[in-house]
Amino acid sequence: MIETTATLAKDDTLRPESEPLVTHIHSPSQEDREHLPWYNPHGWSLRTKLLVGIFCIAAIIAIIVGAVEGSKTRRYPDYSPLRYRLVDRYNGEKFFERFGYFSDEDPTSGFVRYVNQSTALAQNLTYATPESAILRVDSTTPNTTDGRNSVRIESKATYDDGLFIFDILHTPYGCGTWPALWLTDGSNWPFNGEIDVLEATNNGTDGNAVTLHTRPGCSMDVRRKETGDAIYTTCDNSTNGNAGCGVKGPSLSYGAEMNANGGGIYALEIRSAGIRAWFFPRDSIPPDLTNESTAPDPSTWGTALADFPNTSCDIPSHFRNQSIIANIDLCGDYGGRDDVYTDQFSCPGNCTDFVARYPENFTQAYWEFGGFWVYSSE
Repeated sequence: MIETTATLAKDDTLRPESEPLVTHIHSPSQEDREHLPWYNPHGWSLRTKLLVGIFCIAAIIAIIVGAVEGSKTRRYPDYSPLRYRLVDRYNGEKFFERFGYFSDEDPTSGFVRYVNQSTALAQNLTYATPESAILRVDSTTPNTTDGRNSVRIESKATYDDGLFIFDILHTPYGCGTWPALWLTDGSNWPFNGEIDVLEATNNGTDGNAVTLHTRPGCSMDVRRKETGDAIYTTCDNSTNGNAGCGVKGPSLSYGAEMNANGGGIYALEIRSAGIRAWFFPRDSIPPDLTNESTAPDPSTWGTALADFPNTSCDIPSHFRNQSIIANIDLCGDYGGRDDVYTDQFSCPGNCTDFVARYPENFTQAYWEFGGFWVYSSE
């Protein structure tokens, strides 16, 4: 038998097995807290703890929001190739048969009278040949008193999406002019959006601006792939004086310089992934745009002039029921503004006086179209 002897230290005391070992934790006193370092939370007051908690929550939210926004700026839509088929053509001597003539008062307060079809034909303001269609401003009547005659046509067909090919032989220009080739739903503007394919004012020497105008909720402050220069990134018509979100092309994309090169082709693609526009001068048009029997393939055309991805703009909900419109306004809310008419283009005198008194200055104020072709994806 082996005996075991337990030895206790002098300061040890025997304790019954049933008595628990109790450890007392004391909160630091006010005096102790005052001597703790600032980074020790035991020394913080309740107010400080609340403030730190709020700050931490705000920091976490900021990190999450920053990650989401950062991810959004890096995102880019899927522009995978679509198979297109021709659905509409506007060309030849029947070009104008598929358009209506707008003859109401100009909604942009221009010094212009948009005439109906019979007046336009009688005054030779619109006519078509097998090769082209022309829309022009009256350049013969002197001293007009309530606006100079001009034309605004709107396609009877409307579109929600598609690929639009615009063959442009001549663009209008000259002091007092405000021409545009665009798409919109005039009865539901800006709810259903507006796409300005070509738009310029006066002498048009600074090139074309491809622009979107929308109701609130469409922004282009995102990743984009385009060769043009973005002007604004908010498309909302209630901001920046309804400037929209535009992309500026080079000087050869409009006006006398474009005309001297034989014009060119603008291609506009509207799809759920986004809206893109290309410009091809006459000597660099892709082969698939020179033959109707060939389905065009935008994926082979290189970087677009203007890119409006759907990252922060739901394209299908912002752009619907679009008619093709071509017009030449005179003066108006944009073209006749002093900072545009006088300052930017150094045009003489007052815009309305100039338009009224000098018809001979409008000989270059005409559109000439080789034709329009509209494709739908299969």
